[in-house]
Amino acid sequence: MKAMIIGAGKLGHRLAELMDKENINVTLLDLNEEKLERINNHLDVLTVAGNGLEISTLKELAIDTYDLVIATTSGDESNTLICSLAKKLGAKKTIARIRNPEYSEQLPFLKNEMGIDHIVNPDLATAIEIERYLLKRYNFHAGDFAKGKVSIFDFNIANLERFVGKALMDLENLKGFLITAISRDGELIIPSGSTELKAYDTLHIIGKSRDVKKLAKQLKVDKEKRKTHKVMILGGGKIGHYLAERLERYDVSTVIVEKDRARTEYLAGKLKRTLIIHGDGTNIDILEEEDLEAMDAFVGLTDLDEQNLLMALVAKELGVNKSIAKISRPNYIQVIDKLDIDVAFNPVDITASDILKFIRGGKVLSVSLLLGGEGEVTEIIAEKNSPLVGKPLHEISLPIGIIIGAVLHQGEVLIPDGNTVIHENDRMVIFTLASDLGTLKTLLEPKKGGVFSGIWNGR
Repeated sequence: MKAMIIGAGKLGHRLAELMDKENINVTLLDLNEEKLERINNHLDVLTVAGNGLEISTLKELAIDTYDLVIATTSGDESNTLICSLAKKLGAKKTIARIRNPEYSEQLPFLKNEMGIDHIVNPDLATAIEIERYLLKRYNFHAGDFAKGKVSIFDFNIANLERFVGKALMDLENLKGFLITAISRDGELIIPSGSTELKAYDTLHIIGKSRDVKKLAKQLKVDKEKRKTHKVMILGGGKIGHYLAERLERYDVSTVIVEKDRARTEYLAGKLKRTLIIHGDGTNIDILEEEDLEAMDAFVGLTDLDEQNLLMALVAKELGVNKSIAKISRPNYIQVIDKLDIDVAFNPVDITASDILKFIRGGKVLSVSLLLGGEGEVTEIIAEKNSPLVGKPLHEISLPIGIIIGAVLHQGEVLIPDGNTVIHENDRMVIFTLASDLGTLKTLLEPKKGGVFSGIWNGR
């Protein structure tokens, strides 16, 4: 597969990184030569200094030979036009990043009339993820798969005595669940039964969705079982706007604290039942005046990761039940697990997951990145001629970095063991280390071609 990414910002850079791991031929186009040089130092991609809006540049790069063009510049209008030009010049598929809430109702028209095959909105996608988390009654992050019947969730053990120093085989209350991986100091570890847990490890656990609440109760992480009625959002940017809009539908009392007066006035005109406060949300006095302690949840959504993390910590210290921060810097992933906040969301990773799902096509139903791409959780429909189908798992040489965590067969969820047999059209939820993605592609590829044979082998 041959792909061009136009715009070498955070999303463009991350996509180039992930696609490079999949042996996709990547060209990265941007006007900033210094940025391209930094990327060139650690990625095996072709970098070109140029303007994606110039037809001459696109023709020089033989845009008609590209299978995919992804426009991730800072401007929605630029991304729309780039995709339209690329499609008219012969590119097979295009993806545009469009973030402005003003355009949300026009997206079907843009796709049809401008030749855009897929639109991603990092801000809306992040707001949706935060909304899902806020409306659940437990305090760990969970992702749903297999038509909502399977969950994979992250549980940080902090310094709890009943976990620290124990081997996995000695843990109680985890029957029917599978610990697929452990995040420790910014690395993913594939554990065995004898793996000993350390303070602040995060366990990535997979199991039936209906059992998650029971497990939360057993782990004593749902003590208060508080439903989210009152939320304070720090930062009235696009994510804050989308999130407040969605929370209004559930009659959640929402407060946005925003320091830019013009933005405050704009939000006041757009949001019907959200209280908009003009002020510096890092000022504790303002937060106390707005009764932060009485909130069920706090969400830090400013443009500064450090502000979001700091104020989320302050909220937690004041007794707020759920404390959330938006982050964009990958290097903060290593320290988040040791901070007393409940969850951090990275819009870049959420968007990259969406794009990877589109790239891989048909039988791939979802992709979720762990630790910024060090691992993946993928939901895939088993194809008839796949090497995985029709024989017990113990007969398949799965590397240690690939774990089939759950199988949905004829509506029933199975947590598989060595005797489990995968059937055609079963839904599989698979955990994979980035280093083993190549092997996974081989295992999923039908013997006589199919969706994976073309896309995942770079053709």
